[in-house]
Amino acid sequence: MASASKLRVAFIHPDFGIGGAERLVVDAALGLQSLGHSVDIYTSHHDKSHCFDETRDGTLRVHHLVSPFPRSWHGKLHILCAHARQLHLTKFLLSSSAPQYDIFFVDQLSTCIPLLRMFGRKRVLFYCHFPDKLLAYGAFVEGELQKKNVGLFKALYRFPMDWLEEVTTRQADLIVANSKFTARVTTAHLTSIKSTPKVVYPGINIKAYQAPLDWTEPDIDQVTSQRPTLISLNRFEMKKNAALAIEAFALFRDKTSVQHISQTMRLVLAGGYDPRLEDNIRTLNTLIGRARSRNMTFNVITPPQSKVNAPSFTGTTTNEPDILFLLNFTTSQRSAILRSPSTLALLYTPANEHFGIGPVEGMVCGLPILACDSGGPTESVVDQPVEQRTGWLRTPQPAIWADALEEICRMGDEERASLAHRSRHRAESVFGMDSMAKTLEELLVETVEMGPLQTLPMKEIAFVFAFLVGLTLAILSRL
Repeated sequence: MASASKLRVAFIHPDFGIGGAERLVVDAALGLQSLGHSVDIYTSHHDKSHCFDETRDGTLRVHHLVSPFPRSWHGKLHILCAHARQLHLTKFLLSSSAPQYDIFFVDQLSTCIPLLRMFGRKRVLFYCHFPDKLLAYGAFVEGELQKKNVGLFKALYRFPMDWLEEVTTRQADLIVANSKFTARVTTAHLTSIKSTPKVVYPGINIKAYQAPLDWTEPDIDQVTSQRPTLISLNRFEMKKNAALAIEAFALFRDKTSVQHISQTMRLVLAGGYDPRLEDNIRTLNTLIGRARSRNMTFNVITPPQSKVNAPSFTGTTTNEPDILFLLNFTTSQRSAILRSPSTLALLYTPANEHFGIGPVEGMVCGLPILACDSGGPTESVVDQPVEQRTGWLRTPQPAIWADALEEICRMGDEERASLAHRSRHRAESVFGMDSMAKTLEELLVETVEMGPLQTLPMKEIAFVFAFLVGLTLAILSRL
């Protein structure tokens, strides 16, 4: 039996880009590594020009197993291809040439779980960010799933995908969720899972946000400004609703009571951008359109060393724009914007977000947070009572957010300093990487110590195996 100080842990993550799920995996791996565990990360995609620094500079061991399967087929069948890509990765982990591990940490995609348990004879902890079936079918409005209208083909396509997700997820030895919201939704909509997932909040590397910065670095000089700044950190995806930030910012600028402040302000929209993804392209174009319709100047930039060139748009400005679109920011750029004396608040726009690491990043840097009053932010941000406030939780309507921005900008120095102190304390005590790593360590040890593996239901294993072989052959026939 491996001791707590010598666990060999293999992380399995489908696509290592720049996003909240990837940040969680990176910080979880760093935290466990700092506690003395051996950690390896396996993924089917890792572009070193579009990833977090720790996965590129050797801090973490990332094994990129190039898959023969595409990410999609003619822009369709994304989840089917994702299953096939993970099956390819799992095949390596079950081979005789693969290193041996005490436990597997799987997140996002559960396809591999029964195979790792049956053929690898190892325990599996599954970290649930959010059920894929819910992401595919609709969005949550006031806590209830509002289903999209889907055609017959998609319904027939999704049925086996949803079945596979539920069957494979429930075979994990331990299921962990990133928030109480996700845990509640998971058990409500994956009804065959009888045990409530344990909650482990994502943690962040506090030291990374406190490290000294060279404010003269080209990366940092590229994004900092003397103008009062509002910042939004999110991937460029439609569901993140960054348009809310632009509309609220525009209404705030029109308020005559604060025009002496608002007319000098700028908005920075920063996040991961992948030119392979149609959603990313469409989202950025839509946001650019919003800026133009509001007669605001803008610029689109990427870090100097990024291999992903910023898309070119007519009508942009390079000298102190009203809105700065920052694609694929570096760690130093993120820290610089969050810690800049000119940054006044962080806006977190997604509604019913599963957890959302953005508010915690802002809190650890002492920033007031403005977030939607639903999902994970209701667990990370304190709005009431006012004397314990770390941010504002508001209905995602531009006029309401504009009013909240006015409150934030009218804060006095003493009030702002008190809020910053409370925010840092809450972020460090509840959402620090050390806290997450120690909790994960306890759960990993608990999972390893469950004893010999029980035989999985052969009927389910046969169905899963037949399904995976079938989908592999189906995709191969189209390549």
